[in-house]
Amino acid sequence: MKVICLYLPQYHSFPENDAWWGKGYTEWEAVKRGKPLFRGHRQPRAPFDGQYYDLVKDGEAVLARQAALAKQYGIYGFAFYQYWFQGKQLMQKPMEILLSHPEIELPYCICWANETWTRTWYGRSEEILMEQTYGEEADWKRHFSYLLPFFQDPRYIKSGNRPVFLIYRSFDIEALARMRECFDGWAKEAGFDGIFLVSGKTRDVTDQRKELLDAYYYFEPGYTLKHDFSALHRSMYDTSVLCRSLINRVLPGDKRILERRIPAEWILRGIEDREYAENEFPGLIPDWDNTPRRGYKGLL
Repeated sequence: MKVICLYLPQYHSFPENDAWWGKGYTEWEAVKRGKPLFRGHRQPRAPFDGQYYDLVKDGEAVLARQAALAKQYGIYGFAFYQYWFQGKQLMQKPMEILLSHPEIELPYCICWANETWTRTWYGRSEEILMEQTYGEEADWKRHFSYLLPFFQDPRYIKSGNRPVFLIYRSFDIEALARMRECFDGWAKEAGFDGIFLVSGKTRDVTDQRKELLDAYYYFEPGYTLKHDFSALHRSMYDTSVLCRSLINRVLPGDKRILERRIPAEWILRGIEDREYAENEFPGLIPDWDNTPRRGYKGLL
């Protein structure tokens, strides 16, 4: 089994984040503002050895260190999130740094996180920051041309002679059939046998166009929480959330309690008991906690 970690590259500043969240904002700001919401809640959390690294300023050294750690602990490679908005791109620098340093021994692939950006973190999901649109063939060609140097990297993860390319929300792309046809054609022109397309199974709907997809990966805990809870666990969870949210209506802001808590065993049981097809890749979450982003509305 090859273990591949989804890789969030937001540990560096860039102009859009400066405008939306404040000058110099990186994911470390969310990490640092974490706070304990109940007795025994381990927050805030500091990175190993206090290394609040910058993935652009220190990118080469950080990626080399992470590659060594991955190898030491049995991690095969990373799947870098790509934020591509019909030609506009965010947070691409870290994987470009990796591409430019072939001496870093790290298998990797790319996961297109094709989601509209909103102010969801602050409970204002209706406010759009960057809208995800897909364009037409010329736009897809531009996307493929950007990806091609990565696909051609010997370290890039492939299935046979097909570069592995993940799409977080493939169901959102109406023209996926034609897009897939184009990507396959351009890949063959570049000497590959097409692409190996992997769709995310998330808390949203699952893309049922199996003829267009080579595999699925499970994004947890969202998938299990939304689609694969037992009736008993669903009832217990919903009742708990309702009670806690009602309590929070009467508590002052600094005294509110965490509304969404789930025993890890409930999620793990769903993951372990599920029957997987040969082309379905299970997901695991070692310690899910998004309360630094969402506060008492987070999930733990």
